[in-house]
Amino acid sequence: MRHGTRIACATALLLTLTAAPAATAADADPTHVDGQLPSGATYMMDVPTNWNGTVLLFSHGYNAGPANPAQDAPDAATKPLLLQQGYALIGSSYASTGWAVTDAVPDQMATLKAFTTRFGPASRTLAWGRSYGGLVTTAIAERHPDAIDGSLSMCGLVHGGVANWNNTLDPAFALKTLLGSDVPLVNLPSQQAATDAANTLTAKVDAAQSTAAGRARIALAAALHNIPVWNAPTQTRPTTNDWDTQQANQYDAVKGLLKIAAFNRRQEAEARAGGNMSWNTGVDYARLLAQSSVSKEVTALYKKAGLSLTKDLAALNGAPRIKADQNAVSWMSSTSSFTGKLAKPQLSIHTIGDPLVPVQTESALRRAVTAAGSAPLLRQAYVDNAGHCTFSPAEQLAALHTLEDRLTTGGWQGTDPASLNARATAADPTTPTRYVSYRPTPYLRPYDLAHPADGR
Repeated sequence: MRHGTRIACATALLLTLTAAPAATAADADPTHVDGQLPSGATYMMDVPTNWNGTVLLFSHGYNAGPANPAQDAPDAATKPLLLQQGYALIGSSYASTGWAVTDAVPDQMATLKAFTTRFGPASRTLAWGRSYGGLVTTAIAERHPDAIDGSLSMCGLVHGGVANWNNTLDPAFALKTLLGSDVPLVNLPSQQAATDAANTLTAKVDAAQSTAAGRARIALAAALHNIPVWNAPTQTRPTTNDWDTQQANQYDAVKGLLKIAAFNRRQEAEARAGGNMSWNTGVDYARLLAQSSVSKEVTALYKKAGLSLTKDLAALNGAPRIKADQNAVSWMSSTSSFTGKLAKPQLSIHTIGDPLVPVQTESALRRAVTAAGSAPLLRQAYVDNAGHCTFSPAEQLAALHTLEDRLTTGGWQGTDPASLNARATAADPTTPTRYVSYRPTPYLRPYDLAHPADGR
C-alpha cells in the first residue's frame, strides 16, 4: 500500500478504532492514550493538563523484535521532565520491526493525525528521534516538512541507509580477509545463517586478540568503521599514545558490531531490499585508512607487531570484491538515503565516542545538506561522552530548547558548547552537561542523493 494511502486511511478510520480506548487521566495529569493504527502499529500519547501547545513526535530506534512497543520519549528519566514542562508526547511502534523506514514514516505521520483528531492542532510540532529514529526523523523532515516546524536528530543514522551498509561491510571484509575466514558477508539467507557467520568471525577475532599481529589487524578493521578508542562509559579513557588501551576498547566494539549489525541486522535489511545493497568494488582501503580518525593508532600497532601494514592493505585491495544488487541499492537509496534538502530547521547532536553509529555520520549529513544548499538550516553539536546515545536528560532538553529558540527567533542562537551547557544545567541541574567543541573527520564511505556520482 502506498504511504499516502496508508496515511489517508489512518486519518479516516481513527475515530472508529476499537483498539484505541478513550483518554484517561490519573489525578488529571497527564492524559495517557494508547491506540492502534490501521497498519497494525500501536501508538501512545501523553498530554499534560498544562500542555504548552508543542507536540513532540518521537521516533524510536532500531527494534529487532519480536516485542514491538510504542515509545513517545527517549528514556524514562527525560520523559517526566518533558511532561512537567508542558510538552505533549506522541510516538508509534511502527508496523514492523527491523529496518522499517517504509512503515515508520507513514505510521509516525498517522500518529500525528491521530493526535490532532483527538486533542486539536498543535501550535508547534517537532519531530525528534534517537539512533535509527534519527534516520526516521530526518526522512520525515525531508518528506513531510509541511507537517512539522523543526527536527532534532540524536545519535542518528543521518548518513542514510546505503552509506550505513557500505561502512558496515568494510570492517567485516577486513577481518574476513586478514584473519582468514570463508564466512559469507552478504546475501545471507536467514537469521540463523547470519548468527552462524557472526559467531564464526567473532571467534576469529577472539583468537586474534591474543597476538600482537591480530590486535593490529583488529585495529585496522575498527579504523575502517571509525570506531573510537573510547566507546563505552565503563571503559578507561586512553591517553593519546596509549595504543594498547585504545585497541582493547575497540576490540569490544568490533565484536559488538559483528554481533549486532554486520550480520543479523544486515540479513533483515537485505530481505527488505530484495538483495545485497552494499559493495566494495573500486574501494581503495589504503586511502580509507589514511582518512580514518584512528589511523595513527593502526600504524603504531603494526610497527609494534613487526607487521607490514603496506602488505595487509595490498591484501585487502587485492581480495575478491563484493558487488551490490543494483535493485537492492535502488530500494535502499529511495527509502533510506537523503537529498540534504531541508525546508525547516534541524539540530543534530552526537556523542563523540559512539561505536555503533560513529560521530562521522554527522560529516556525511553536513556534506549532503551543504551540497543541497540547506546548510543555514542545519546545526550540529557534540557531547563528550562514550557510547551510543548516552546523552543525559539535561543534554537532550538543552538541544530541544535550542531548536525551539531557532523557531521563535528565526535564527540560530546559543549553539556553542558553553551556551548549550548553561541551558542544560538550567533545564536539569541533576544530570551531566558535556557539550564540547568538536569537528568530526570525514565519513569514509558517503552516499547521498545530493551527489549523483556516489556509488559509481
